Formats: sequence, C-alpha cells, structure tokens
Amino acid sequence: MPIRPGAEAWSVDGDDRIGVLLLHGFTGSPASMRPWGELLAQRSWTVRVPRLPGHGTRWQDMNITRWQDWYSEADRNLRELTSRCDQVFVAGLSMGGSLTLRLAQEHQQAISGLILVNAAVHTERLDRHLLPVVKHLVGSFPGISNDIAKPGVDEISYDRTPLKAAASMMEMWSEIKRDIASVHQPLLLFRSAQDHVVEPSNAEWILSHIHSSDVEEVVLDNSYHVATLDYDAQLIVDTSVAFIERLSHTP
Repeated sequence: MPIRPGAEAWSVDGDDRIGVLLLHGFTGSPASMRPWGELLAQRSWTVRVPRLPGHGTRWQDMNITRWQDWYSEADRNLRELTSRCDQVFVAGLSMGGSLTLRLAQEHQQAISGLILVNAAVHTERLDRHLLPVVKHLVGSFPGISNDIAKPGVDEISYDRTPLKAAASMMEMWSEIKRDIASVHQPLLLFRSAQDHVVEPSNAEWILSHIHSSDVEEVVLDNSYHVATLDYDAQLIVDTSVAFIERLSHTP
C-alpha cells in the first residue's frame, strides 16, 4: 500500500556527537514527531524519525504486524545511531514511549537518556478483557485519532483501532512491566493534564517503578494526547533540548 503523504519516515545526518531517535504512537505516523525532530536537527544533531511497520498506510496493514515488528524497526534505528554517534537519546509518544522503555531495558548503557510523552504501559478500558476473543471476530473498533486541542492539526493517523495489533501491544506492555526495574537511564517525562487516550495512571506507574535516579516530570496544561503537535510543542522542544544538553559529554 502507498504511504500517506506526510506519513513518511524522516531523518537528518548531523555531526557524530548526539543522535536522537523519535518514535511515534500506535496507529500514528512520523508526522507527529517530525516538527520536533526538525527543531532538534537545527542543533546539528543526527535525528531519526522512523515509520513503524503497518503505520501510515491503512489500518488493515497494522493487523498483520505485531509489537515485535515495531520494536525491530526502532531497534534497527537505535543501532544505526549508536554506531555513528557518541551519545544517543530516545524519545517516544504514547506507544512510542512504550517502545522507548523496551529499548532502555534491552540496550542499557547505549542510551544516555529517555524522553516520554504521554507514554502507555496499560489501559483502564473495560473492553480490554474481551480483546483476546473479539480480535478474532472483529477487525477494528473506532479509534481515537488527532486528540489535539489546537485546531487544524493532523497527526496523519488511523481512525480505527486494529484489534489484533492492539492485543499485541498489550503483550508488549506485559514484557515492559516485567522488566521495568532495569530502566535506570535519566528520564524526562511529559504528561498532559487532559489526555483522552492514555490515563494518568500510566505516568504514575512508570515513575513509581523505574530505577532511574535522574527523573523530571513536566505537566502539559494546554495539550491533549498528541502533545508534540499541540500548544505545548515548543515547551517539549525547549525542555528536551535542555535535558539532552545537560547530559551531553561534550560542549
């Protein structure tokens, strides 16, 4: 299937000091992360914004992918960055935040810092208990896309939730929670005060279970779930730049 205009992967090669990997969310696309990446690239940093398998085309394509496919693409980009850059930072929105935590668990010292934006490790939706059965009967449920307070903004995401893919994402959450104690990298966590997709209990759980000693939480008062495209987008950029520069080994 052709990739939707604007949903393409994006990257820029800067110097070899700092690399940043930006991961979009479930049913989303690189469009939600590219503006952030473009501003980071202005600092001569090397930036990667991959398109995760099954995303950016049609929702049916997601149902033939699993969390291991999304992780493999994130892992491939991380390995490429670590092979060329002195330090690498990983940032993720929503399910991209889930992948960020999994990368942190698997790659340990290779990652200098983590940035999470409305990251998910569980859901409180009651229909989650039916998902193992319903996924074999129904292809998708209505989705929640473009949860953005700012008008006229499009994250180029699906308006359906592919159920087989959603069930696989929940399996990934179980893996992450099992190994959460191995997350020790410095963490910058953003969460929106109003999020209609990811409940506040996700941030609470992450902050209370990771073993990072360097942790900063920022509450976004003017943005919904896709905060990277919302009113607080510049705050995310400025705070993440300060976080990376503080942890940078070079001037």
